[in-house]
Amino acid sequence: MMSAIYRFHMLQRESFCLSYDHERLTKDLIYSPEMQDIWGSVTPPIRADDIVKLAVGPKKAAPLELSTWETILAEIIIGDAFGADRIDYLLRDSFHAGVTYGTFDHHRLISTLRILPASYNDSDEPALGLESGGLESSEGLMIARHFMYKQVYLHHIRRVYDIHLKDFLFEWLPGRKFPTDLARHLGMSDVEVLSAIRAACDDQNSRLYNLTRRIQCREHFRRFFEAAPSEAKGGKLQPGKIIAEAAEKNFGPDRIRYDYYPAKPTAPIFPVRMFDGRIESSIKSSQVLARLPEIGVDNVYCDKSIQQEATRWRDSNKRALLELE
Repeated sequence: MMSAIYRFHMLQRESFCLSYDHERLTKDLIYSPEMQDIWGSVTPPIRADDIVKLAVGPKKAAPLELSTWETILAEIIIGDAFGADRIDYLLRDSFHAGVTYGTFDHHRLISTLRILPASYNDSDEPALGLESGGLESSEGLMIARHFMYKQVYLHHIRRVYDIHLKDFLFEWLPGRKFPTDLARHLGMSDVEVLSAIRAACDDQNSRLYNLTRRIQCREHFRRFFEAAPSEAKGGKLQPGKIIAEAAEKNFGPDRIRYDYYPAKPTAPIFPVRMFDGRIESSIKSSQVLARLPEIGVDNVYCDKSIQQEATRWRDSNKRALLELE
């Protein structure tokens, strides 16, 4: 299970390792000689391939292929709908962030989980679903996830610190990327990164001084544009990108940052066994899940020294740049 800080750090690593994401790191760890010795020492021995299948799931386990039951077991552990990882991080992150958005009736949800045929999809293949009595608990889970993303994970101030950390890592890392060699990769933890930020912030002659002050001294960039749904014109337009490009020309690229996270559906589809035995799609069974809005980010930030000027510039130019009627 990954804490919010660990996932945050892994996000930065993935940005600087090209195709080397945390699933690939997980696979490398499982196949490492140290872990292979552990798998072989238990009774009965465990095969590393079987652990990989459950740890990263069918989409990331290639070229390994998962059986139907292996896929269901992976869904129980890391699945988008009811994965133990998701349930854990929502509850734990909510607690440590001091908010209640991530809480829901997980006891009721777990007690109503069932393996059901996905007959609503013209399939007899078994899938992880639940009894209709747990539908409200599943709605609570999806709503909790929705608000945790909206108010915590995708909060505009938290997101801008992602940007500042990436700016720092880009200049600090040798070759401007994390090493993908397993031993060297694991040798660079949060401790080394935070120590480097602190050291550079204490040295006014450091070339990284200004970058680290944004993190260490809360001199982060301020949001001056947030795209409204109406400005996206049905998803055909990326308003923030247009504003950011124009703002960079006006104020300079060093004083503007753009942040985009594409809007994604937040409610997965799963089978629900109704009181009369019928199997229905969760989207058909629940108006809440069917109407749960997508969450996305399309923001533009500026150096705090020009925030008022950038806001005035936005008000004067937004309509023309976005061709709003």
